[in-house]
Amino acid sequence: MAAPPLLSLSQRLLFLSLSLPKPQLAPNPSSFSPTRAASTAPPPPEGAGPAAPSRGDRFLGTQLAAEAAARVLAPEDAERRRRRREKRKALARKPSAAACYGCGAPLQTADEAAPGYVHPATYDLKKRHHQLRTVLCGRCKLLSHGHMITAVGGHGGYPGGKQFVSADQLRDKLSYLRHEKALIIKLVDIVDFNGSFLARVRDFAGANPIILVITKVDLLPRDTDLNCIGDWVVEAVVKKKLNVLSVHLTSSKSLVGVTGIISEIQQEKKGRDVYILGSANVGKSAFISAMLRTMAYKDPVAAAAQKYKPIQSAVPGTTLGPIQIEAFLGGGKLYDTPGVHLHHRQAAVIHADDLPSLAPQSRLRARCFPANDTDVGLSGNSLFWGGLVRIDVVKALPRTRLTFYGPKKLKINMVPTTEADEFYEREVGVTLTPPAGKEKAEGWVGLQGVRELQIKYEESDRPACDIAISGLGWVAVEPLGVPSSNPDESAEEEDNESGELHLRVHVPKPVEIFVRPPLPVGKAASQWYRYQELTEEEEELRPKWHY
Repeated sequence: MAAPPLLSLSQRLLFLSLSLPKPQLAPNPSSFSPTRAASTAPPPPEGAGPAAPSRGDRFLGTQLAAEAAARVLAPEDAERRRRRREKRKALARKPSAAACYGCGAPLQTADEAAPGYVHPATYDLKKRHHQLRTVLCGRCKLLSHGHMITAVGGHGGYPGGKQFVSADQLRDKLSYLRHEKALIIKLVDIVDFNGSFLARVRDFAGANPIILVITKVDLLPRDTDLNCIGDWVVEAVVKKKLNVLSVHLTSSKSLVGVTGIISEIQQEKKGRDVYILGSANVGKSAFISAMLRTMAYKDPVAAAAQKYKPIQSAVPGTTLGPIQIEAFLGGGKLYDTPGVHLHHRQAAVIHADDLPSLAPQSRLRARCFPANDTDVGLSGNSLFWGGLVRIDVVKALPRTRLTFYGPKKLKINMVPTTEADEFYEREVGVTLTPPAGKEKAEGWVGLQGVRELQIKYEESDRPACDIAISGLGWVAVEPLGVPSSNPDESAEEEDNESGELHLRVHVPKPVEIFVRPPLPVGKAASQWYRYQELTEEEEELRPKWHY
């Protein structure tokens, strides 16, 4: 049988063209539909020859079309990408340049008066030997010798002195923290509990676990029962709806409670970095120093870190940037962070030279008005707490007493309310300090913030409440605090166990005034303080406290 003849190339192409399916006929004009026409219309020609799109043009077109479709069809994907961009921007703010180990300010050789300044020769020598982490800037050396040098200005900063960085810029330096995997140690000053609490701490910490540390418990009055204090703090934390792992009462000076917090940090950090967070001048650097001193007995890494620890100073805003500390033998780093500067505290309105007067240097002592040995009532009188607070007693019982807890440098004066305005204008800057001196008094903002307080009490044998002044201290309001020399009068007042007091409190704007349950301090507090009655389930959900 003969083999079939071979087909030429032209014959093959002809055969293939004939074997292709026939094109469909055009639709009947009578049944024309715009939708159908749009769906069957051939794609527009892309051009030919030099006008044809390149492979790169086609790729870009495909990508742009995909992104447009993603924005329309999946807005949650666009939101996810937006959050990723914000995270990258925040992490880009994480400090990477060499910084002063005392304050965290970036090292520089240009401005001798600014934080972070190092002599050029010293900087070059340390850089050559890779020892920039061991450099202390000029400002920190002055702070360590007791000089009061402020550096923070702006909203929440400090008037007077030099201002090299704003409070908002310091907050931005902490913005990366919410994107890190870290263990947060939040510090709160017991003397200024409400003013230093940082209610919006989750803006900085994100979803990271938090351990709450109450500092400066050594400043509480003598014979204070810390069991009462611990229960009071936990109840306040629960009311503020802050979820914390636990609460620790500590003192960086006497080292009370420091061992307990170190044990929990070692248990909870799980390889993560540890960040010390809190408002300005709450005692973060002192707490880190106490931690390192306690850990040094068993941890050689912590012992070595004591040589280059953050500077401690009474100046709010000492720390100007995150300070990395090699403190743990098992991995993970310890970070001291800049204090969060709050505009509603007294430190934000007074002159930088007056800041030391706001810091208690020794154990608080109750100052009672009226005293037990006087028959002068409070109604119709005004009490001045330095030049920073004025309390007008509009209505009170004959035995009502106000007890002041705060820095001893601020004197308390009582005058009739009718003479209070004249007395303040005459004595501010002289008797009523801070502000200290007539020169500062001339530029003083005055007591423009006024709050009317209608204080109801139901039990006469315990304080009705505390009036806490942000950044200063608190005033305990006792309806029947003064012992009575007349038994009949005392019995009559005690029979009327409920009532109302009317006070008017003046402070500088924008200082905040908090009315809270009374803090149980002093020997008598353990008798009138009442622990919360909780079910087993409620007790299990509440954070535990330690000291």
